[in-house]
Amino acid sequence: MYKFLSWTAVLLWMALIINFSSQVAEQSNQLSTGITEIIVKTVEKIAPEAEFDIKSFNHIIRKNAHFFVYLILGILVINALRRSGVHGYRSVVITVGVCALYAISDEIHQLFVPGRGGQVKDVFIDSAGASVGVGFYWVVSRLVKGKKVRIGS
Repeated sequence: MYKFLSWTAVLLWMALIINFSSQVAEQSNQLSTGITEIIVKTVEKIAPEAEFDIKSFNHIIRKNAHFFVYLILGILVINALRRSGVHGYRSVVITVGVCALYAISDEIHQLFVPGRGGQVKDVFIDSAGASVGVGFYWVVSRLVKGKKVRIGS
């Protein structure tokens, strides 16, 4: 049952990614601008002296969204693989590969969405997010199992 639920979560998250990618440029920009404005208003309450270039900050928010969405995808994929009996480095390589291929297909898909375009740098951002997600999953799973986490040699 856990295996089924794990793969269902992967597929639902992938559907969410495609849903975001299917938004025309204006709709996508409205969503990210709305999030940016909420963040800016919150920061201005805490630090009124802070000044923001909304356009630049919106760009940063959009790129961080790429990273975060694929970080979650990386966690979901490696979890589903582990629940399916794939362990060790094999699960890491497959997870990063699946996420990178999905990022590539996502950017190709955006070439056909009005006002959108595919960008190679977004594939790298997405893949980096997935890799960090895999690393996070590995560290947390080690801590949960009670094993010491060694970073480096």
